[in-house]
Amino acid sequence: MHTIDRYREEFENYLSQKAVSREPVNLYDPMVYILNLGGKRVRPVLVLMAAEIFGGDHKKALDAALAIEIFHNFSLVHDDIMDDAPLRRGKQTVHEKWDVNTAILSGDAMLIRAYQLFENYPGETFKQLAELFSKTAIEVCEGQQYDIDFETRDKVSIEEYLKMIEFKTAVLVGASLKMGAIVANTSRENCERIYEFGRLLGIAFQLQDDYLDAFGDPGSFGKQVGGDIIENKKTFLYLTSLQEAASREAVQLEHLYSVNPPDPTTKIETVKSLFESSGAAELTRREIEKYTRRAFDVLEDLDIASDKKEVLYTFGKGLMHREV
Repeated sequence: MHTIDRYREEFENYLSQKAVSREPVNLYDPMVYILNLGGKRVRPVLVLMAAEIFGGDHKKALDAALAIEIFHNFSLVHDDIMDDAPLRRGKQTVHEKWDVNTAILSGDAMLIRAYQLFENYPGETFKQLAELFSKTAIEVCEGQQYDIDFETRDKVSIEEYLKMIEFKTAVLVGASLKMGAIVANTSRENCERIYEFGRLLGIAFQLQDDYLDAFGDPGSFGKQVGGDIIENKKTFLYLTSLQEAASREAVQLEHLYSVNPPDPTTKIETVKSLFESSGAAELTRREIEKYTRRAFDVLEDLDIASDKKEVLYTFGKGLMHREV
């Protein structure tokens, strides 16, 4: 087994070989641009790691890893258009650097390119990868639509929110691991279990991201703490706080989520105080632990050597004991 850094380095080298511009440049330059903005490359690393965990050659999983990363960045290009976001990883978003029409078309081409990469695999492997990718891609779109719908809905249930983050975030984590397992030609049972591990860990990851948005260290979080509060996002913290708070505090919280003051400092601090006093902050921490524990329980049933299970445990713990 290689280290996470080694997998990431090999993927970056492969990406640099494949992500090259050509004519028409206004179609391909934006694709190269977004793919080279960096990021942790968590999803492609998971593909490579899973392939080797199940006894395969991780180099044979590079095309599947690239497909996942291209799809992920395709979704970011379109998300940024929908959010009218000016920056992505500290740089201009594609639609700001070029224009909206160019960003839409380049994003479409990225999705098609992701599918094309599966053609490099033999028949049965191609079939399994394409089926998984299609299922995952439509679920990510469904998750994004739920997220958009929630912005204008007065009432959103905790169950609905969990479904949204499962589709928008967690299924792609599960699919990344399962793709590596498929390339390694492991058993169907192992494929399903590693997917479930990733799905559960992905939910825990997103819940923690929500928590860190409110309570993370401003110096290490990497983005503005309280951003979800400023944007009035109905996160697990917010929905749990509404459910658990006394009626007066619940009304106050709903009011705070209906206003957008020029200086949001007081709003952020008041909302965070309500998250704490209602018990929502503690309940969110428990929910993160619950999904992480359930993910680790799945590993017990994987038909692999104990040292390889330990690799997955270590990765999961590292992902969940983060401050960024």
